[in-house]
Amino acid sequence: MLIRRRKVRIETERLTLRPPTHADYRFWTALRAESRDFLTPWEPSWAEDHLSRKSFTNRVYWAQRSVANGSAVPLFLIRREDETLLGAITLDNVRRGPAQAGTLGYWVGGAHARQGYMREAIQAVVHYGFTQLDLSRIEAACLPENAASRGVLEKCGFKYEGVAQSYLQINGRWRNHVLYANLRGDRRGKTDAG
Repeated sequence: MLIRRRKVRIETERLTLRPPTHADYRFWTALRAESRDFLTPWEPSWAEDHLSRKSFTNRVYWAQRSVANGSAVPLFLIRREDETLLGAITLDNVRRGPAQAGTLGYWVGGAHARQGYMREAIQAVVHYGFTQLDLSRIEAACLPENAASRGVLEKCGFKYEGVAQSYLQINGRWRNHVLYANLRGDRRGKTDAG
């Protein structure tokens, strides 16, 4: 069976979601640098070369390979009105066969938080995952005290499923995470986009 790989580009009311390109480097670096204090409590520790051009170039190549082989859909959130980079969202660890599932991860720059951008992006990516990738389940995890992340997941139809002990190293420490999932067939969690 021949599967055609389309370019991934998702349009929402205010955003264009698209994979990163080499031309995004200085915008990504600036946004990550100015948001470092905002992001540090919620993310794995940054490598020494996290903001380097080489590291970003590797990120772009990884994104291209991931889209091509169907293992992930890494996207930047671009505000259409002024082409500003706001953050990123990735549907990663796409599993086929009996699972038909993927894992959602995301971040937004501190200056753009709590403006509904991530809700818009999550709804669009979930809709894409269910309708274009034929996934049955999309999972997400966050720190228990991350009220903003938990809130946006719940508003987007994700249901709490439990706690994973020592799930990820965040800011240098193994941390428990709360687990959420959105199921294609779960009409109780239907999003506006789907």
